[in-house]
Amino acid sequence: MPPVMDSTPVPKLRIGVDVGGTNTDGVIIDPTKSSETGRGIVSWHKAPTTPDPSHGIADAITTMFKSASVDPSTVASVTIGTTHFVNAVITRDRTRLSQVAVIRLSGPFGKHAPPCVDWPSSLRKIILGHYALLKGGLEVDGALISDLEEAEIVEQCEIIRSKGIKSVVVNGVFSPIDTVERQEERAGEIIKREMPGVDVVLSKTVANLGFLERENAAILNASILQFARKTIASFQSPIKALGLNCPVFITQNDGTILPGDAASRLPIRTFSSGPTNSMRGAAFLVGGEKGKKGEAMMVVDVGGTTTDVGLLLANGFPRQQAAYSELSGVRMNFSYPDVKSIGLGGGSLVRRIDGKMAVGPESVGYKLPEKALVFGGDVPTATDYTVAGSAEVKIGDGEKLKGRLNEEDIDAFRAETKRMLEKIIDTMKTSPEDLPVLLVGGGAVIAPDKLKGASRVIKPEWSGVANAIGAAMARVSAVIDTVKSTEKKTTKEIIVEISEEAKKKTIEAGALAESIEVVEVEDLPLAYIAHKTRFIIRAAGDFDFSRASDFAELQIVDIGKGEAEDENTIAPASIEDTSAEDDAPPDFDIMAYKPKVTNRTWYVSETDLNWITTGCYILGTGGGGSPYSNMLRMRGILRDGGVIRVVNPYDLKDDDRIGSGGGAGSPTVGIEKLAGDDMMQAQEELYKLYQGGRATHMIALEIGGSNGLQGMILGASTNMDLPVVDGDWMGRAYPTKWQTTPVVFNEREIIFAPIACADGNGNVLYIPAATSDLKVEQIIRAALSQMGSHIACADGPVTGAETKRWAVEHTISLSWRIGREVARARKENRIDSVAESIIDAVGGPETGRVLFKGKIVGVSRTLRMGHIYGEVIIEAADVSDPTTLGAKPSAFSGKIKIPFKNENIAAIRIHDENLVGEEKDEDVLAIVPDLIAVIDTQNGEALGTPDYRYGLLVLVIGITASDRWTSPRGVEIGGPKGFQMDHLQYTPLGEFVKPVSVIDEYDGKA
Repeated sequence: MPPVMDSTPVPKLRIGVDVGGTNTDGVIIDPTKSSETGRGIVSWHKAPTTPDPSHGIADAITTMFKSASVDPSTVASVTIGTTHFVNAVITRDRTRLSQVAVIRLSGPFGKHAPPCVDWPSSLRKIILGHYALLKGGLEVDGALISDLEEAEIVEQCEIIRSKGIKSVVVNGVFSPIDTVERQEERAGEIIKREMPGVDVVLSKTVANLGFLERENAAILNASILQFARKTIASFQSPIKALGLNCPVFITQNDGTILPGDAASRLPIRTFSSGPTNSMRGAAFLVGGEKGKKGEAMMVVDVGGTTTDVGLLLANGFPRQQAAYSELSGVRMNFSYPDVKSIGLGGGSLVRRIDGKMAVGPESVGYKLPEKALVFGGDVPTATDYTVAGSAEVKIGDGEKLKGRLNEEDIDAFRAETKRMLEKIIDTMKTSPEDLPVLLVGGGAVIAPDKLKGASRVIKPEWSGVANAIGAAMARVSAVIDTVKSTEKKTTKEIIVEISEEAKKKTIEAGALAESIEVVEVEDLPLAYIAHKTRFIIRAAGDFDFSRASDFAELQIVDIGKGEAEDENTIAPASIEDTSAEDDAPPDFDIMAYKPKVTNRTWYVSETDLNWITTGCYILGTGGGGSPYSNMLRMRGILRDGGVIRVVNPYDLKDDDRIGSGGGAGSPTVGIEKLAGDDMMQAQEELYKLYQGGRATHMIALEIGGSNGLQGMILGASTNMDLPVVDGDWMGRAYPTKWQTTPVVFNEREIIFAPIACADGNGNVLYIPAATSDLKVEQIIRAALSQMGSHIACADGPVTGAETKRWAVEHTISLSWRIGREVARARKENRIDSVAESIIDAVGGPETGRVLFKGKIVGVSRTLRMGHIYGEVIIEAADVSDPTTLGAKPSAFSGKIKIPFKNENIAAIRIHDENLVGEEKDEDVLAIVPDLIAVIDTQNGEALGTPDYRYGLLVLVIGITASDRWTSPRGVEIGGPKGFQMDHLQYTPLGEFVKPVSVIDEYDGKA
C-alpha cells in the first residue's frame, strides 16, 4: 500500500507588523521566494495606529489575508515591533509604570549611590518604592565579597509586602560573571517563596557589566512588566482569533526576536527596535540576507519630520551606541542602535533665511495633506519642491505649484537637501570608503539619486513598509559578556569556548543550528588585573521553524490574578505632565554666574561641581576613570546640606599638614564595586598608626578623572571636614604614583610612605616605610590582586611649605573653567568650536592649541604589566553639526595617531609613506608631559581611552604642562622616557600660563 500523503500545507509565510506611534504597518512574506522579483512579498498594509493596538494588528492581518487569499495554516510566525513600552517611560505614564523594590547584593559597597540616584526626580518618585543594601556580591575574580544571608532577604520581603509592591529587582556586584554562586538566582528564589506571585527581575538577565547602569535598566524593565503582559496578551489574542496557531515574536533593539513570553519578562529589550527594523528590512529588500556575507550599508529612513540614519554592519546587525545610553534621563548600559536624526522629511518647511536656503527642522508633519502646496495648502514643503523639480514624482496636484516656486529656489533646495544627507551619512561612516546607501520611508522621494560618499543610492520597492519587513525577517541571537582568566589558556582558546557557549544559547533561544554564526567578538584586557580579560561575544541565526510548535505553546502569557478582567485592552495613556518635577538645570546666564567665595574660601555649589566634573575628565587625558560615580557621591553630600571648602595653596601656613587620598586599580572594577566607606577607612587606619599628626587640609592625588573629586569628598563636612587645596600632585592623570610632582622635586627620599590602603571589605594594608616611591607602587600593584583589584589609598601628609613648592596649583579652578566653557558651548549649540573655547579658558593660544578634528578610524588595545597600552587613529573630518547651514571643509588633513598607556601619550601625524616605524620629530604634534585630551563632538565631554571606538567624531586638544613638570627630572619621569618612548623628544607645545584662581577672582564678589 502506498504511504498516505499529508496534505496539510507546510507553514512558510512570515507576518511582520510594526505598531508605530502614527501608523501600523504590516507585511506577509514568503521567504522561499525572496530571491525572486518582489522579494517574496505576498501582501502589505499601512493604516493609522488604533488606540487599542490589538484592533490595528487584527485589521492589518485581516486585510492582508483577504487581499492575497492567505490560508492561516500556511503562516509560520507573526513578529510584532512596538514603541508602546518605551513610550510609557518617556511620557512618565503612571497608569503603565509599577512601583519597584530593589534588593542589592553589594556588601559594604554602593551605599553612597543608592538606587535611582541619578534619575529625574519625577520618574524616581513614580517607580522607586523601596530599596535595601544587603550582604552579597562578588569580586572580579569570582571570590565572594560576602555570602547571602537569607534572614536579611526574608526581612525585606516582609517590608516590601507591607508596601504593596509587586515588582522586585535583585542586583549583585559582578553578577553577570556569577556562574558558580548564583547569588541573584538564590535571592530570587527566596523572594518568590516568601512573596508568591511577585515579579522578580534579576539584573544579570537584563544587562551586562556596569552596576548602576545595569540596575537602572533592570528597574525600568520591572516597572513596565505588568503593562507589557497586558500589551503582549492584547497582541496575541487577535492572532489566535484569526485562526493562527503559530509563534508570536516581539522584535528587540538589536534586530533579533524574542518569543512573546520572553518579551513579557524583558520588555526593555524592545526599546528602540523601530529604527533597527527599518535597517533590517532595508537590507532584506536589496538581498543582504540569509547566509550571504553582506557589506556594510547606510540606511536612511526619511519620514515626514525627521530622517533617521543608521549603519547596518556587514554581519547584518546595526552598529550599537557606545557603552552607555540614556533614555528619558536614565543612564543605562543597555546598548541601543546608533541612530542619528536630522530635521529633514517630506513635511519639512522650505524657506530662505538670510539669503540661504533652509530645509527644516520645522515641519508640518502629519498635516502635510492639508498644509502642502500640492494639496491646496499655503506652506512650501520639501514635498512641494520635490514635485516641482521632478516630472517623475506624482504627489498631489503639481499644477498648484505653477508660478509659486522658481527654478533658482528649486536648485537651492536640491543642493541643501543633498548637503544635509551627505553630511549625516559622513558622520555615521566608520571608514573613508564609499558604501551603499539605502533610502526607505515615505519621505524618501525628496532624496537625490546620487550622494557623495555613497557607492550607490538604492530606493528599493516596498521601502514604505521596511520596518514591518525587518520585523518579519528578524533573526535569533544571544550574547555572552564575561570576564575570564588568560593565565592558563590563550585569548584565542577562550574565544572559541565562549563562542560555542553563545551558539548553544542561541539554539536554546530558537535558532536553527546550521544557520548560526558568531557575528561579534570583543576582548578587553582589564587594567591592573593580572591575566583577566573581558569577553563580549554574540551569535545569531535564523529561527528554526521546525520547532515553531515549541514556542507557540508559550505564547499566551499568564497575566496573573487581578489583571485577567482587562487582559485584552490597554488603558489610554496618562497625560499627566510631570516634567516640572525633573531636576533640570536652571536656565541662567553662565558667564554672569559667580561662585561663592568669602574670606578666601570657595564654597562649592552643585553648579560648580558639574563644571569641575567635566573639566576633571578632560584633564584626565584619556585616563583616570570616569568621575561620574564620584560626582553622584559629591552631589549627594551637597544636597544633604554638606559643605565642601576649597582654599588657595598660597594661603597655606608652612606647618600645615596636607593629606591626600585616592583610588588605585582597575576602572572596570570601579564600575561594579561602587564606593563604600573604603576611602574614609583608609584615612582612619593611616592616622591610627602615623605619629606625625592628622591632616589639616586635603589635596587631590591627581586632578584628572575620578580622583580629581576624591579630595573634595574626603574634605567634605560630612567626612573629614577639612578645607581642600586648589591643586594636585599631577595636573592631569598619570598611570603611577611615582609620576607625581613631589617625586619630581626629589626633596625627600620617599613621599608616598607611610600609606594605608583599604579594600572596603575589611582588609587593610599599611606601609610605614619603603625604599622608594616606585617600590610603593609595585607593592600596591601586587596587593591589588588579593584586595579586589581596586583599593582606596591614604597618603601620609606633607607640609604646607612643601605643598606650595610641589603642587600643580589652581587645578580645581582650571577644571571649573574648562567645564564652564563646555556648558556654555552646549547652551549655545556650538560644540564643534568648544575646543577653541577650552584653549581660551586654559590661558589662550600661547598655552595650548587644537591639535586635530576628525573621526576615529582605528583602535587597538593590549595589556602589558597591568596597564592598557594601545593606539587610536583619527582621520581629519569636518566635525560641525550635521544640520549646520553652509558646509565648511575641515581645517585639518590626513591622519594622526595617539598612543596611550591608560592615558594619552602623544599626538603624532601619520604620513602615507611612513605608516610603520619610528616617526620623525617634526611629526609629533604634542607629547607628554603636555596634556593631550580627546573630546566627543556630540556633547563636549572627554573620552577615556576605554571609550574610543570606530566612527566617533572627536576634537583633540593639547595643553602645555605645568612648569612643575618641565625640569629635566620632570621630563624624565613624566615625559616620553616614562612611557618607554625614548626615541621621541619632548618639545613644549607652548608657554605655560598659570591657571587663574577662582578664589583670587571671585573673593567677596558672589
